[in-house]
Amino acid sequence: MLLPKTLKRGSRRAFWGGAPTTSAPPSSSVPQMTAIDELLANNSEFASSLASRHLDVRPSRRLAIVTCMDSRLDVFAALGLGDGEAHVLRNAGGVVSDDVIRSLAISQRLLGTREVMLVHHTDCGMEKLTDDGFRAELREATGVAPGFAIESFADADADVRQSIERVRNSPFLLHRDVVRGFVYDVDDHRLREVEPAAIR
Repeated sequence: MLLPKTLKRGSRRAFWGGAPTTSAPPSSSVPQMTAIDELLANNSEFASSLASRHLDVRPSRRLAIVTCMDSRLDVFAALGLGDGEAHVLRNAGGVVSDDVIRSLAISQRLLGTREVMLVHHTDCGMEKLTDDGFRAELREATGVAPGFAIESFADADADVRQSIERVRNSPFLLHRDVVRGFVYDVDDHRLREVEPAAIR
C-alpha cells in the first residue's frame, strides 16, 4: 500500500487525521489490579454463569441474622443459607447498635421477618481494644471525638446476652419472642448457643 505523500516516514499520523505520535517509553508504574478490580472480574464471570431470575424482596425464612463483619465468617456457607432466605446485618462485633435496631425494624415491619439470630465469634477484633483507648486514638488522629459508640467487649458470651436483651427490650421491633444468640468458632466452624439472661 502506498503511503499518502503527507505522511512522513516514521510518523504515526492516521489516515483519518490526528496529531503525529511517537512510541511512549516503557512505564515502570503500570497500574496494578486492585482487590476491587479482581472482584469485578469475578462478578462478571459469576453473572455469566447464572440464568437471570428475580427473588422476592421478603426473606423466605422470615429470618434476620446479626453478625460480625469478620472475613473468616461466611454466613451463607456456615448456615447453609441460599439467596433470598434471610437478611444478614453485619458490623464490627455483630453488636446490636441503634443502626441494627433500625434495620431490624425495617426487616420486620416492612419485609416480614419474625426470628432474630445473633452470631458473635471467637478471636474477635472487638476483644482486642477498649472503648476509651480507641476513642482516644481517633481523637488524637483527627482532633475530633467520635460521636458513635465503639462497642468493644471482653467476653463474647456476655455481649451476646446483652445483644439479646437489646432486641427483647426495643419498642421498635414487632417480634421479640424468638431471639437466639450464638458464638461461632472460627477454627472448627461450629456454632455454640449462648443461654440468655433469665427474663425478669
